[in-house]
Amino acid sequence: MTRRDLLLRAANGFGGLALLDLMARDARAGTRKPHFEAKAKSVIFLFMDGGPSQMDTFDPKPRLRADHGKPLPFKPPTTVFNISDKVLGSPFEMRQHGQSGAWVSDLFPNIAECVDDMAIIRSMVADHSEHTAANYFMHSGSGFQGRPSMGAWATYGLGSASENLPGFIVLESGLIPPGGMDCFGSGFLPASHQGTLFRKGAYPIADLEPADNDSAAQLRKLELLGKLNRGVLDRFGAVSEIEATIANYEMAFRMQRAVPDLLDLSKETPATLKMYGIDDRETEEFGRECLLARRLVERGVRFIELLTPFRKGIDRWDQHLQLEKGHRTNALATDKPIAGLLKDLKSRGLLKETLVVWGGEFGRTPCAQFPDGGGYKEVGRDHNPFGFTMWMAGGGVKPGVIHGATDEFGYFAVEGKVHVHDLHATMLQLLGIEHTRLTYRYSGRDMRLTDVAGNVVKELIA
Repeated sequence: MTRRDLLLRAANGFGGLALLDLMARDARAGTRKPHFEAKAKSVIFLFMDGGPSQMDTFDPKPRLRADHGKPLPFKPPTTVFNISDKVLGSPFEMRQHGQSGAWVSDLFPNIAECVDDMAIIRSMVADHSEHTAANYFMHSGSGFQGRPSMGAWATYGLGSASENLPGFIVLESGLIPPGGMDCFGSGFLPASHQGTLFRKGAYPIADLEPADNDSAAQLRKLELLGKLNRGVLDRFGAVSEIEATIANYEMAFRMQRAVPDLLDLSKETPATLKMYGIDDRETEEFGRECLLARRLVERGVRFIELLTPFRKGIDRWDQHLQLEKGHRTNALATDKPIAGLLKDLKSRGLLKETLVVWGGEFGRTPCAQFPDGGGYKEVGRDHNPFGFTMWMAGGGVKPGVIHGATDEFGYFAVEGKVHVHDLHATMLQLLGIEHTRLTYRYSGRDMRLTDVAGNVVKELIA
């Protein structure tokens, strides 16, 4: 051994000692047991990017129609544009459904059939009224960029039951929310916990397409690469970057074999495809996302997020103008697939262990934005984080529940407020995690998804 080799090996050895605790902590994170018996094994987050209007979906407000065109009797808080104080009555009809008698807009005739499996939260509260900060906040509990998302926290705390797929997967069909991929990032947690984006197409993951169609040859290449990498480890000692690279290559190879099977829907029955709306051009994209979500749950993926499908001329659920057209278009694309997902999970016995969450980053105001912009059908609503609606189903959620309330205009949550930190605490609780105990030491403090707040909403748990 030369003097240089001795110094190099010794230096890497001492450096390796410093890495041992970090590496052991990462390894433990993949096998960590829940703090208590979990009700849910997986989460499907149906993210309605842009902010659906609560008074036009699940929170009826007759006062709005009665006062349509009149000024609000109070000064509205500042949000984003805040151009008008003129009340806008809902252009949609609301009816009661199921044994729970839940009110649902005619936007969602199929979801309305599932209300007795849902807990509808009419009293959500967030901290931000601008899309990017609100998206970060909904996903990570912080309005700032660079914090771990709830999917990353879930996989850090519980690991993944899937050997061939990442623990946190994001299904996208044309739109990435404001804030970009940092909405699904791992922040200061190990990079292995960040969301993996699946796009449309035969090869939904960037750079995963095999260079060689001969799987045996691909396996030989991987074995050779692993041998060379392990030789480097033997020579230089434990280096986290090298070990992570080896693990990534091995996962990528397993995914090359697992993803085509995941995407192959030929074994699904025609009735199943129809239930998800995959036989219809209007619902095909999101229907495929919802069906893939069910297949990912079956394969042990811990956290799956579905993004709003792209619709030409429609800005997500963010209707500052043409609320009626925009909400009808988005609802048409998502209503049948979501109902199909809930019904399919339930028929297979998976709903009881799969937590499904629906909602956007905030809601909308009761006022007409741009009231002189061309008539009743042309107006929209501004952003409103002070009181909006989300719903949950399965995974230990109490079914047929209507929780909380907004005021008669639908502006502010006034009963049973559920802050985003409370939502996150409740989701972790259903996964078997005490939110105050799921921490990661960073920048001199124990960080967590719920920051220094959050209370479990026990009324939502069965």
